[in-house]
Amino acid sequence: MRYNEKELLCLSKQPAEKAAELTMKGPKRNDVAKCRLVKLVVNFLFYFRIDEEEPVGALLLEQCRIQKEDDISFSLGSFGAVWNFRRN
Repeated sequence: MRYNEKELLCLSKQPAEKAAELTMKGPKRNDVAKCRLVKLVVNFLFYFRIDEEEPVGALLLEQCRIQKEDDISFSLGSFGAVWNFRRN
């Protein structure tokens, strides 16, 4: 997917529709769970290191599947990759 890094950075600084500190585990088998600030802005889920202003990354929430795992966790699947989130 093509994107403009400056536009994404500007979008990440907009007020969030939802935001929370979550434990996030990436799609790779050996990825380690990390505490991240997660912000939903429009249809992007930005994730930040705690106490940093620039996002580490962003997930485009188009054609993705969100599944509730239990009361405090959910997974987000898109194009064969799955990210796991858990409330702290």
